[in-house]
Amino acid sequence: MKVYVHSKGIVLAGKAWEVREKLKQYSKKYVLVKDWVESQKLTK
Repeated sequence: MKVYVHSKGIVLAGKAWEVREKLKQYSKKYVLVKDWVESQKLTK
């Protein structure tokens, strides 16, 4: 499972069940994809 976050969005690479689980996990922390991308900009 690989997660790539860049300035224009997110790329999730892996098996379908892995992607679903990762999205469930991140949906608890971030409401919008925009929030997820912006939070990564701040940490880098």
